[in-house]
Amino acid sequence: MTATLDANPEIVLKSVGMCYQTDKTEVVALSDVSVEIKKGEFVSLLGPSGCGKTTLLRIMADLIQPTSGEVEIGGESAKNARLAQKYGIVFQSPVLFDWRKVKQNILLPLEMLGIKKMEREDRVSKLLELVGLTQFKDKYPWQLSGGMQQRVAIARALAMEPEILLMDEPFSALDEFSRERLNEELLSIWSNVGNTVVFVTHSIPEAIFLSDRVFVLSPHPGRLSSVVDIPLPRPRTQEIRNSPEFYQLISHIRERFEGV
Repeated sequence: MTATLDANPEIVLKSVGMCYQTDKTEVVALSDVSVEIKKGEFVSLLGPSGCGKTTLLRIMADLIQPTSGEVEIGGESAKNARLAQKYGIVFQSPVLFDWRKVKQNILLPLEMLGIKKMEREDRVSKLLELVGLTQFKDKYPWQLSGGMQQRVAIARALAMEPEILLMDEPFSALDEFSRERLNEELLSIWSNVGNTVVFVTHSIPEAIFLSDRVFVLSPHPGRLSSVVDIPLPRPRTQEIRNSPEFYQLISHIRERFEGV
């Protein structure tokens, strides 16, 4: 199926497939996935382990090449979009440098690209405030909680002011309470920045709470089995998780999975 939204989408995947060749057989990770995502939209790729959602995210980011199909980002190739630094990526692990303080970790991509000192200092100060870590700027990563480390990773991903933020299960290692709090903080950050977000998760409640739309992927092979609009009002707070509408969406999405 195709997830279609409007006439000028920012991200377009056309019949994308991905196969991995092993010694004895070919493994189909993705099959005929077509997706359109508009600028400024928050979407989640939702599915169980092995359905290809991380593979799909990596294809969008031009980290791996699909074996079939096409990818367009803002009307150009994924490679050109990557070279133009249109992406910010947040992985499941924060991947911070323990010997660099919080501020220095966020500064790193700006230093590598030769951004002038005054500009990068100003940009990082704003990011520290945005993610609520100003008072922790001189701490080392090992002095922070897991949730705070992920906020540093988000700030670093936003340092280059990317048009698209790609997030690969960034909160999956956290306890439920921290995860729900960071979901709310992420929405606050997104509302201030306004970029397009593609968020990978295997949590149905998380996908519903965050997203404008949820792309449901099912395994064997990985394919887009359903697209679910989330009509819940914004801004969203934790109270919405207890609403009848929220539980109805959980049930609706569970019924959309195929072959699980």
